[in-house]
Amino acid sequence: MSGPPPLALAGLWLAVITTAGNQCQCTGACGKSHAKDSGRCGREHGGYQQHHGCGTVRLLAAPAEPADLLLPPHHAAALPKQALAAWCPTCHDAALRLARKAAQAAAPAAPDALFDI
Repeated sequence: MSGPPPLALAGLWLAVITTAGNQCQCTGACGKSHAKDSGRCGREHGGYQQHHGCGTVRLLAAPAEPADLLLPPHHAAALPKQALAAWCPTCHDAALRLARKAAQAAAPAAPDALFDI
């Protein structure tokens, strides 16, 4: 494994990343099919990222379910290891954006208070 673990919860992060085989576990929640990588994002921790900012890939341990990405940080931090997945920053950010968009679409429209009497 290349690169140091994060400062907080290093043991949990290491367990998630090791279970993932040091590879992003996104299988399409980011909106991409990852078809070139056999259906799973091919980015590896410590590997080189050729697009989207370039540089070294640093995987994140975050909720595996895209809807859980919307949890407040203190709830997400309390999730068990089995509910977490390894995400590259690009897939994580895209999946979070899509989860927010889905949550907004599912929320009932607020009435226009300007015309309420």
